[in-house]
Amino acid sequence: MASPSPVAGALRVLPLTDRPGWQAAGEISLLTRPAWEQTLHHLARSDEEACHLELSAVTFVDVAGVSALAVTAQGLPQGRRIVLEEPPATLRRVLDLFWPDLLTVEVMGR
Repeated sequence: MASPSPVAGALRVLPLTDRPGWQAAGEISLLTRPAWEQTLHHLARSDEEACHLELSAVTFVDVAGVSALAVTAQGLPQGRRIVLEEPPATLRRVLDLFWPDLLTVEVMGR
């Protein structure tokens, strides 16, 4: 059974249980940016080589949310990366447009 959809304008973030990283559901926007940035901060502080962001239930990401992700990825130590799983198509397009050579982000799916 699927979990209930998040409230419009809300973001729910939970740790993944089977690999290092986080699962997000809802919208990444001005209202939810503090929670998104906190998640990225935790991800950046991890010692894992690859941290996963499972984003299949994210319905919207604004440009500032993508920018926060890119800035976090740019600040990772050498050898570390962020693996985006099933991100919204707009997130991938914005990354490709503004950060085409961002090697610390790997996109899986969609």
